[in-house]
Amino acid sequence: MREAVVRSFSWEGTLQRVWEYPAEQAAQDPPRRTLVMVHGFRGDHHGLLRLVEELPGYRVVLPDLPGFGQGAELPGTHDVAAYARFVAACADRFAPGPRVLLGHSFGSVIAAEAAARDPRLAPVLVLVNPISSPALEGPSRTASRIAEAYYVAADRLPEPAGRALLSHPGIVRLMSVFMARTRDPVLRRWIHAQHAAYFSAFASRRVVLEAFRASITGTVRDSADELRMPVLLIAAEKDPIGPVESQRHLAASLPDATLEVLPAVGHLVHYEKPREAALLVQRFLREHPA
Repeated sequence: MREAVVRSFSWEGTLQRVWEYPAEQAAQDPPRRTLVMVHGFRGDHHGLLRLVEELPGYRVVLPDLPGFGQGAELPGTHDVAAYARFVAACADRFAPGPRVLLGHSFGSVIAAEAAARDPRLAPVLVLVNPISSPALEGPSRTASRIAEAYYVAADRLPEPAGRALLSHPGIVRLMSVFMARTRDPVLRRWIHAQHAAYFSAFASRRVVLEAFRASITGTVRDSADELRMPVLLIAAEKDPIGPVESQRHLAASLPDATLEVLPAVGHLVHYEKPREAALLVQRFLREHPA
């Protein structure tokens, strides 16, 4: 396991946490750019660690999004715009040199928005399991409606009951089962254990509801016209949230996109096929040097 240096910094009056993974010197041939990674909804930095391990030649900067993991709750709304500003601040502070922005799932929407707002932020963009269509319009719209009702109910209940509902082990397991597609029983148990350990690390019910609403309304398509840098889309054949056809439409809407579809995997590429994803990232970055 790569050793991390944990940083704390003040942002908009809150204390935020960032994990920095130095590149392994033996793997640097030639020296690499810094990868700034953005995790998905209800996750924290732990979710992307398998991908970090598969990219030893790169320095990685990996924050917890505000309100999740060890990130402090923001005084304002936890939406795509706020998170994009936060990611830009992290990149400028901890990755001032050549860098690449990488986002998974909801993190893909945030990364795309941050790159669209400031093209200098990310000369190259990598989106894993990108959100390619609104959740309320795609094949998972029924599940999204049910999830929305769940998060609204948790917000309206008294504090102890609402938190208990959000952290209920059975519901967290259902979410994990919905996303996992691997047939490997050992890997499935590990994925479920990861979600059980980290899916309920949130600052408040307000944070979860606001971030969820942002996650089901925002897509990478919202920023597509402004993303003129090379973009790698790593999609998944069995992704119930970002189906392949919508990924093709997303790729066609981007000025300079490369779409790669990994077979026999769902919305958890970073858990189920991190090595395959890392190889795609490495090849893409070789083809698009800084």
